[in-house]
Amino acid sequence: MNFLFLMQAKAPGGNFMTLLVPFALMFAIMYFLILRPQRKKEKDRLDMIANVRKNDRIVTSGGIHGVVISVKEKELLVRVDNDKDVKLKIDKSAVTSITIPKGDQEENE
Repeated sequence: MNFLFLMQAKAPGGNFMTLLVPFALMFAIMYFLILRPQRKKEKDRLDMIANVRKNDRIVTSGGIHGVVISVKEKELLVRVDNDKDVKLKIDKSAVTSITIPKGDQEENE
């Protein structure tokens, strides 16, 4: 007799909202801790690359240090060594950091 009563009882089910709230919280946490900072970092990097100017000292993703000689739409001509006049043509996307020379910093401020 008890078995019949148990079979007729409804299975415990959750409300749709109680299932949705944890997923929404996980998405919000992921957005604010991972996605949003990554987007900001990528935007800052693209702004930095767009603002590369002649005579800026740069470092590439391959570890090459040099001074920008000329800037084109997608390429840079970089002087690596003054004495031997070594120049490299690199993609703008390879630039990881830029240091503006001190003389130019004072003019910009």
